[in-house]
Amino acid sequence: MGIRDSLQQLLRQEDLNFLLTNRLPRRWLTQFMARFSKVEQPLVRDASIGLWKFFSNLDLSEARKERFTSMHDCFTRELKEGARPLDLEPEVLVSPCDAIVGASGRIEGTRVFQAKGFPYTLEDLLGDEACLQHWRDGQFVTLRLTSAMYHRFHALHDCAVEQLRYFSGDTWNVNPVALRRVEKLFCKNERAFIKTRLTGSSRCSGQHIAIVPVAAILVASIRLHFLDVLLHLQYRGPKVIDCDAPFAKGQEMGWFQHGSTIIVLAPKGFELCPQVREGAGIRMGRPLMRWLG
Repeated sequence: MGIRDSLQQLLRQEDLNFLLTNRLPRRWLTQFMARFSKVEQPLVRDASIGLWKFFSNLDLSEARKERFTSMHDCFTRELKEGARPLDLEPEVLVSPCDAIVGASGRIEGTRVFQAKGFPYTLEDLLGDEACLQHWRDGQFVTLRLTSAMYHRFHALHDCAVEQLRYFSGDTWNVNPVALRRVEKLFCKNERAFIKTRLTGSSRCSGQHIAIVPVAAILVASIRLHFLDVLLHLQYRGPKVIDCDAPFAKGQEMGWFQHGSTIIVLAPKGFELCPQVREGAGIRMGRPLMRWLG
């Protein structure tokens, strides 16, 4: 076993992993990384990206650019045209991002799960004022982006963004180790609630889909194309922003500055596609849910 494999195996030990990623000063580390990742000095840039490759399965062969100005530039990279084929079936919601599927299934009233035995409610996640009736007894899926993945996210269907709600919070790691140990973790972290209404001529037109990007340690900033501000730990603007922003299916909506998790909520009438199961990988543009009506 090589040094790289030994180090990766060591970091996968749950107690050590949890200690290193959650018991350190999370907010300070997150703010430091936000600045450090944008350093464009060539030696710093190359060493940072080199270490990142060493500790992960980072693959840049699909990146639109071959050279990057900083680690941040690499992290938020765009892909080559056609790298993510889009399922155009009108009754299908596609995955908004590259991810590993986490907990998913039917919403029990307003109760969902972050991991087995760790429930939370839509009230905890979205706030009491949110229109929870849209997703009561519906479907949910948790999509976890690893550090090496493509970090931009896209519209699941032709839609219009009607409202954004911003929740300031903590920066717990959102990996499986933490999800099995920290109750209501998603409800404690920095996050945005994006309320969309499906448009177009399909049978599911008019249904409401919620997209909830959740930040994490080293990742507490989210850029959305329909806003002219960056949502991050220092954001002091309005917490509720009404919108009327149209998106076509597969159109880029925004990106994480470093990566994290997206929770998708759909109303009754949608079902998860068969390949969407916990632990499975999924790419942006592939079928996520189907409207059965």
